[in-house]
Amino acid sequence: MSDKYDVIVIGGGPAGYVAAIRCAQLGMKTACIDQWLNKAGKPALGGTCLNVGCIPSKALLEISEQFEAISKHSREHGISVADVQMDTSLMIARKDKIVSDLTAGIAQLFQANNIDWLQGRGTLLANKEVRFEPLSEADSKIYQVENIILATGSSPVELSCAPLTDDRIVDNEGALNWHSVPERLGIIGAGVIGLELGSVWRRLGAEVVILGAMNDFLAAADKQIAKTARRELKKQGLDIRLGSRITHTQINDNELIMEYTGKDGKQQLAVDRIIVAVGRRPNVTGIAVDEAALKLDESGRIDVDDECETNIPGVYAVGDVVRGPMLAHKASEEGIAVAERIAGQKPHIDYNNCPWVIYTQPEIAWVGKTEEQLKEAGVSYRCGSFSFAANGRAKAMNQAAGLVKIIADSVTDRLLGVHIVGPMASELIAQAVIAMENENTSEDLSRMIFAHPSLSETIHEAALAVDKRAIHAVNRRRK
Repeated sequence: MSDKYDVIVIGGGPAGYVAAIRCAQLGMKTACIDQWLNKAGKPALGGTCLNVGCIPSKALLEISEQFEAISKHSREHGISVADVQMDTSLMIARKDKIVSDLTAGIAQLFQANNIDWLQGRGTLLANKEVRFEPLSEADSKIYQVENIILATGSSPVELSCAPLTDDRIVDNEGALNWHSVPERLGIIGAGVIGLELGSVWRRLGAEVVILGAMNDFLAAADKQIAKTARRELKKQGLDIRLGSRITHTQINDNELIMEYTGKDGKQQLAVDRIIVAVGRRPNVTGIAVDEAALKLDESGRIDVDDECETNIPGVYAVGDVVRGPMLAHKASEEGIAVAERIAGQKPHIDYNNCPWVIYTQPEIAWVGKTEEQLKEAGVSYRCGSFSFAANGRAKAMNQAAGLVKIIADSVTDRLLGVHIVGPMASELIAQAVIAMENENTSEDLSRMIFAHPSLSETIHEAALAVDKRAIHAVNRRRK
């Protein structure tokens, strides 16, 4: 371990560890302070995303999707399978193995880049000093450093009306570790986490009811996409009740009673387990002593400028603790950008081109503006859409639900937004991000050659539809 660093990063999640690696690549002596402990009680890099968020949830989504495909849909492909069983303990073990492999991989990257992994708690002090308190019994240490990156991430919001228990009322982390399938599952929150975890346990046999406080489903998404997604999720058996606010939870020996206020007044719901998934809060408590005078914004996040620098020169903040969506890829790009700024480079992030993805089936993904946002802003636009039902590859996959929607400026034809609900939307959206980052038009996309048969042809056809010339769909006449 060194006594002097060019950069100290506090936090080892997608923002922090990526920032540390990029700093090291640029020749800076770098340390990353992180206090995460894994299921075994051992230090692990990767933060929430890798340990109890993005990666483990996607592992369970993939496993449960394959289970449902084999047990319920294999016959549609001419495959007969009898007595399909799910071993949830093996499922959890596989998820844990994936997480362990990837966290170990980050540790190896730290070693290869000569980054010091300081296992413990980091606190910003006055005069750009950092106090490091080791997880071991060793004494704390003070480092004086010119560049500090705060990347402490976020934590699940808890509800006083639904206090967490060891196994019956849990947050997202607890829902990733059940070794048995609940017969009746209640989920508080109809956002990304609630929908994804609800999908996992519904596929494995649970009866799932999701209570969402908002009246609009996926308010951040384009309304047409959200409407299509909700319809498909309902067909699968997810009971999504919007405008439902949880008021009390009664814990009995054999069941949990969820009391909530909905469209029909006060109601009750009996379930076996509950997942609380009502959002996340930034981890800013204790991140800095009062004397450091670190400024927070009105939402309780760290206040930063366009370059992610705080009110303290040389102290930066990235990821979930600053403005913008709490997305791992947004956090990582901020970490890279800050590292490059410290090195004297001039990176740029266009937040309008940051993709959103929800890994349900069908997947939901978008980038750029929605129709509703453009209408509110008074921007003139044209839309084109194309259904996966008319796509040969989607039909062959037996995943033909959903559509691609492209929005372009009616004057310049520049792409303003691309919205997808359908198979592999998480992969397809990258094509839209590239096109928008390069300031392409719908005409540009319509003139490109897409492989046939492929899911990506839906993007091609949607671009053609902007100009009312889709080939494999009936084009509506201009008004």
